[in-house]
Amino acid sequence: MPKHVTIEKKIKPFNKEIKVSGDKSLSVRWALLASQAIGKSKAYNLLRSEDVLNTLKGLKKLGVKIKLNKNFCEIDGVGINGFKYKKNLTIDAGNSGTFGRLILALLIRSPYKIKLTGDKSLSRRDFSRVINPLKEFGATFYPKNKFTLPLWIKGTNFVRPINYFEKKGSAQIKSCIMLAALNSPGITKINAKK
Repeated sequence: MPKHVTIEKKIKPFNKEIKVSGDKSLSVRWALLASQAIGKSKAYNLLRSEDVLNTLKGLKKLGVKIKLNKNFCEIDGVGINGFKYKKNLTIDAGNSGTFGRLILALLIRSPYKIKLTGDKSLSRRDFSRVINPLKEFGATFYPKNKFTLPLWIKGTNFVRPINYFEKKGSAQIKSCIMLAALNSPGITKINAKK
């Protein structure tokens, strides 16, 4: 089995219908990935949990158009680095550690400081496991050496690829690195312990 996957060429357009039951982790990740696509993505049976709704609210603040009704959620993706960044923007992750950690990866090109907040419980949780690799990509975090919310991220125009050894076995860390790598030229590698 290969130790890493390299995508060298664009693939043919992916236009398939996939049916899965509502799941928080899948719903949050789908929304984030759909925001980075160009054009409309539609999900049926999207979980309507507080975490997923906070994800959709956060994406709307970044200029992503979202249509949510009884049967489906439609996201009109803005493409990679297509977010509309504003000064003094605050994104509230609520209690969603998945959204809070992964949205930081997609903010890696922000020209402004963006504040990330969360509820009392999330504000006690450690974000160092995603902050450290994002610093390697070139992001800056404020205050320095603080790893809990609230915190601010400022991106860079010079996102660099990284070679990261992921030793915790965390899907959030790997997802964060993969999302940040979308904005990076070159090859980013994630090595994980067996």
